Amino acid sequence: MKLKKGDRLVLASHNAGKVKEIAELLLPYGIVVIGAGELGLPEPEENGTTFAENAIIKAKAVALEAKLPALADDSGLCVAALDGAPGIYSARWAGPSKDFPAAMARIEKELAAAKAAEFSAKFVCALALALPDGVFETYIGEVHGRLEFPPRGRNGFGYDPIFVADGMDRTFGEIAPEKKHANSHRSNAFAKFAAAVL
Repeated sequence: MKLKKGDRLVLASHNAGKVKEIAELLLPYGIVVIGAGELGLPEPEENGTTFAENAIIKAKAVALEAKLPALADDSGLCVAALDGAPGIYSARWAGPSKDFPAAMARIEKELAAAKAAEFSAKFVCALALALPDGVFETYIGEVHGRLEFPPRGRNGFGYDPIFVADGMDRTFGEIAPEKKHANSHRSNAFAKFAAAVL
């Protein structure tokens, strides 16, 4: 399964932050990126039990509908003291209005209720590439770190303002996008995808 310069690829996401981040990662390869939202494609129901299963569901549905290769990302924040929550429900914790400040406040509240002594966490990203004929491959990336409150920074999206990666002293919300691209769960998964496909 290979993509070459000039090929069109549909990103199976309606999350503008995610589409922008993946499009920036693909820019050097000359791949023509189209967001599923631009094509008016519906979002399939994510009823998998893992990040990989949800990414596959999205990629296969969009590839079939668009009749083009599709790349889907399913990612989220897993907090050790909360038994891995919010995990695959990371976006759902923010609700239909994508209220991530409320979701971050919920994490802080649940950590306090659990009397957590340490706030270790990881971001996980599963990328799935699917072809219109149903063939697919997946690539998993992780980045480990800790949570800090209150949220800091306006860069990135989602839970970035509370996550500090190992070896860093600033949140993903505070660092420049190019620095995040070099150290994130998405960039780790993308490196595996690029090595296999680009």
